[in-house]
Amino acid sequence: MNASMRKKVQRKCKIIGYNLKVDALDEILSFASRFEGDEDEAIDVLLKELEKSLKSTIIDKETVHRVVSQLLEVEADMEDGSDAGTSTSSAIRVVDAFLIPKYKYDTVRKQFYEHTGTLSIHGEASAKAALYRDRFLLLSQRLSRDQHFSKPAFESEFSHFGSCEISPIQSLVGQTGRKWVMGVISQLEDGHYYLEDLTAAVKINLSNAISFSRESIIICFFDWQYKITTGLFSENTIVVVEGEMLVEGIFQVLTCGFPPLEDRDKSLKVLAGNDFFGGGTLTKEETIRLEEMEKRAVNDMFVILSDVWLDSEEKALTKLETVLDGFESVEVVPSLFVFMGNFCSRPCNLSFHSYSSLRLQFGKLGEMIAAHTRLKEHSQFLFIPGPDDAGPSTVLPRCALPKYLTEELQKHIPNAIFSSNPCRVKFYTQEIVFFRQDMLHRMRRSCLMSPSTEETDDHFQHVVFPSGLVATITHQSHLCPLPLTVQPIIWNYDHCLYLYPTPHTIVLGDRSQQKAFKYTGITCFNTGSFSIDSTFVAYRPCSQEVELSALCSTQAQLHIVKGDAAIATKAESKHFTPPPM
Repeated sequence: MNASMRKKVQRKCKIIGYNLKVDALDEILSFASRFEGDEDEAIDVLLKELEKSLKSTIIDKETVHRVVSQLLEVEADMEDGSDAGTSTSSAIRVVDAFLIPKYKYDTVRKQFYEHTGTLSIHGEASAKAALYRDRFLLLSQRLSRDQHFSKPAFESEFSHFGSCEISPIQSLVGQTGRKWVMGVISQLEDGHYYLEDLTAAVKINLSNAISFSRESIIICFFDWQYKITTGLFSENTIVVVEGEMLVEGIFQVLTCGFPPLEDRDKSLKVLAGNDFFGGGTLTKEETIRLEEMEKRAVNDMFVILSDVWLDSEEKALTKLETVLDGFESVEVVPSLFVFMGNFCSRPCNLSFHSYSSLRLQFGKLGEMIAAHTRLKEHSQFLFIPGPDDAGPSTVLPRCALPKYLTEELQKHIPNAIFSSNPCRVKFYTQEIVFFRQDMLHRMRRSCLMSPSTEETDDHFQHVVFPSGLVATITHQSHLCPLPLTVQPIIWNYDHCLYLYPTPHTIVLGDRSQQKAFKYTGITCFNTGSFSIDSTFVAYRPCSQEVELSALCSTQAQLHIVKGDAAIATKAESKHFTPPPM
């Protein structure tokens, strides 16, 4: 390649502040020569990718070669995908929770910045305080963009019409009349609850607070209306409340709700390209191309099972073989099987002494999967630990299953993926979050106000699971807003449980009743317990269709119904498409 191109590459590197070694320059020119006529564009793409992986200002040959290999591999996958309609290897990307980048909010610059350096598992005391502060700032910056909770730019006679300006708790001293406050519900004294923000804390009285009985309650300001969502209010949750200070110095709460949700696209614009999900950032051109490939992936299906007890032949393994036999015989096999724990019917705690037996059971599962040749060749298998599975502790996020238990399985299924809990999966442009935890029971036990059981017109809305639990975790932008005394969390890795920006799909592995519905545009469903209720879910990410399925003990065959077609397999399924909200 001519000298002018060499000088152009050197100049581009100098502009962005990098020093280029001679052998690295040759590697870049070699890559650019593959794209005759588009050399400049190829160099720009390469340099942009290099910026994401460089940890110093010096670019060497090894770094360039690694990035070039990744780009060429992606290009090959894209070409294969354009011919075949979908490419499972390039379409599905699993993101381990411990690899998710951490971002902190700068209150002065009003923007997020990425945390640099390593994160210790055993954080210092300051990390615990930072956990609460970061959660509060995340929701506070989201609330500040809501038109109904922001201060009017110009004062006028009607400037406060329909406005709910948030007051700092510190400013409540000596104030009269109703005020709107945002804070964390804390129990600073036994039996006494406080509302706390970054300025101060005030004792609260929730006895007269409205416990909303519907999906949302409408508070009217003359002819203006504003919605405040319902949910499960517990200690540690961040709330927006309206009330007034009493003479005793107690803040009497009259209405209580969660901070309003923000549209996903609006959040992405504010983040300015920061990768909160962990699946990598995409250019506009890459996003458009992946969206087109995603539209063609109509046959891709995820099969999700929770509570696969490998030590129970009757409750799990026999039924699992029935499910695998059924999907082995379909025309297009599922792209991904997701097995969520627990993988043992007994908790794997200090009193558990059957690890060698459990290891053999994983090997038996590997043999069972390997016996289904089409599934082994064309499907991927993801394993997510449950709350009682083997591991260093019960804190969240949980690391992947120990290698000792999974070695026998990997001998039969080399491409099996063992990830953390929670776990994130990116399917082309879609973001899917998997979380295995019995949240509903624990959230209800921790509630400060009893959730309503009043029924509504929508038969899904009176069920506490969708209207309460999902509303809570989405509005809190956090998978587990329980007190740390109820569910410990690794302080430095609390960001791994964030739901911001809101993902496209949330998959909960809860032992409560199997349910699915759409909440503010987010597809949410609970798989139920496979070993207890024989339930599982078939999910089509392309159309976001959820098929709630179950094995029937009285029927020999399973019919997965889609439209007018019926696929005969050895189980029973109920087809369900989440209704629009």
